[in-house]
Amino acid sequence: MQHIIQRGNNRQVCFGSEQDFARYVNWLKDYAQKSQVDIHAWVLMTNHVHLLCTSRSENGIGKMM
Repeated sequence: MQHIIQRGNNRQVCFGSEQDFARYVNWLKDYAQKSQVDIHAWVLMTNHVHLLCTSRSENGIGKMM
């Protein structure tokens, strides 16, 4: 299992609206499935994201991100 943190450049805001959060989650689900990555948990904050993931393929997490 991997803990991934994705942060905005210089800790700037990544998500400016509820629509931004929803789009990110949709993209995350789509790319996780395509890359054979299981996402166990996520936390989306305005300027960063935490993910708990397990890859079922080589380089899956890198491909997903």
